[in-house]
Amino acid sequence: MVAPHLAAVFTKLQTLSTSDYASVVSMNIFVALLCACIVIGHLLEENRWMNESITALIIGVFTGVIILLTSGGKSSHLLVFSEDLFFIYLLPPIIFNAGFQVKKKQFFRNFITIMLFGAVGTLISCTIISLGVINFFKEMDIGSLDIGDFLAIGAIFAATDSVCTLQVLNQDETPLLYSLVFGEGVVNDATSVVLFNAIQSFDLVNTSPRILLEFIGSFLYLFLASTMLGVIVGLVSAYIIKKLYFGRHSTDREFALMMLMAYLSYIMAELFYLSGILTVFFCGIVMSHYTWHNVTESSRVTTKHAFATLSFVAETFLFLYVGMDALDMEKWRFVSDSPGTSVAVSAVLMGLVMVGRAAFVFPLSFLSNLAKKSASEKISFREQIIIWWAGLMRGAVSMALAYNQFTRGGHTQLRGNAIMITSTITIVLFSTVVFGLMTKPLIRFLLPHPKPTASMLSDQSTPKSMEAPFLGSGQDSFDDSLIGVHRPNSIRALLTTPAHTVHYYWRKFDNAFMRPMFGGRGFVPFVPGSPTERSEPNLPQLQ
Repeated sequence: MVAPHLAAVFTKLQTLSTSDYASVVSMNIFVALLCACIVIGHLLEENRWMNESITALIIGVFTGVIILLTSGGKSSHLLVFSEDLFFIYLLPPIIFNAGFQVKKKQFFRNFITIMLFGAVGTLISCTIISLGVINFFKEMDIGSLDIGDFLAIGAIFAATDSVCTLQVLNQDETPLLYSLVFGEGVVNDATSVVLFNAIQSFDLVNTSPRILLEFIGSFLYLFLASTMLGVIVGLVSAYIIKKLYFGRHSTDREFALMMLMAYLSYIMAELFYLSGILTVFFCGIVMSHYTWHNVTESSRVTTKHAFATLSFVAETFLFLYVGMDALDMEKWRFVSDSPGTSVAVSAVLMGLVMVGRAAFVFPLSFLSNLAKKSASEKISFREQIIIWWAGLMRGAVSMALAYNQFTRGGHTQLRGNAIMITSTITIVLFSTVVFGLMTKPLIRFLLPHPKPTASMLSDQSTPKSMEAPFLGSGQDSFDDSLIGVHRPNSIRALLTTPAHTVHYYWRKFDNAFMRPMFGGRGFVPFVPGSPTERSEPNLPQLQ
């Protein structure tokens, strides 16, 4: 009796050992592919057509072909996609670094326009795509999809991926355009995820005006609560580091605390069913404004490059996996009997994406221009075309949301779900490769020689984005005499120049209350002989 039992145990252990070894081999190959993406992307950096995203996608597709041939057509990827892997481990460093590295002066100078594009525009795009698929898909044989699936499709394909465009744009040459494309991309992703979660959490079969109001209220609550949580965690990290001054003992502790507090903001948002994207983005902005100025000089260099590196590796990982997963036979097997249906669905969705994008970019740009008096601050028609083009590409967020809605544990069991997954993969590949390849030539054609602007000249004093304070400081903020707002003291000034007036009062409040409490530029802890004290001996103490 004992011998057969031991034999079974040994067999099980041997199976586990084989499985573990296969996982190690898969991880080795995947890491080697990441290295190849970095090397080849560097070699093609000056190429007119290619960029790092397209490079990773193409390498992923070629790798998928090789794996498919060696496995006899069973699989095309080394790892099984998991929404948890994306949302818990890969997305946080990407979004946090976006907030941590953003040029805050440009971002908040155009904050109203960014929110119009990123929040209102995403809602418009989602509505158009949802209404379109409801009307078109009823005429197609794509399986059983309900109203919740149609609305989820709207949220999935409203999520843009402007990485290709941002890799071409230069934020010093075209600060307004870069700020709008970058800011809208982050707010768009956050809005899409919040909208997707709100759709999943409501019973949309029995709709009524009360349900609609509850849906809108839930959306606004998620948006505002997520933002506040990120700001609070960022301020707490700044206060702790300012008071305890870890750098006297260990740079590693400073960096570790910043990294863990940033991740804590994200997982706290998930714990309270909020939007982790919004939370970690605003946590990054607050940390770069307060916390980053409280640490030692070595910690500043470490944090800046470490967060950028984590974000870069995560983005490369995602595009590499999407390329490999594009050839997964399990999904394509369901649509092999009717490939024309899958092509038609992809074409309809791509058309709706383009129409939904145009439906808000040009009208909202017109409204934004009406509120601006300076010609240099208005969005030209050529810039509007680039903003429209930048949002046509779909990427990792759309993939992750599609997997979340239409698969279970990375596997697809229904024909309608398989069609949606394969269509999403098709659109991600087509939009990223085709539109991405045309991005550089398009931008060079529309903006051949960008003219220097006042904002470019003002930003030259701050070559690194990390040196720019939250909304500008005494040495690199707006000159009030240039913008016609000199000590605004009435509601009339707020109505005529809202962004500059809010900036003026925020700067006074920040200098008087926030920086003395939470630190920041000019309010670093004074410790004689410390690296911080030696590196900034002449910084003015703002009062």
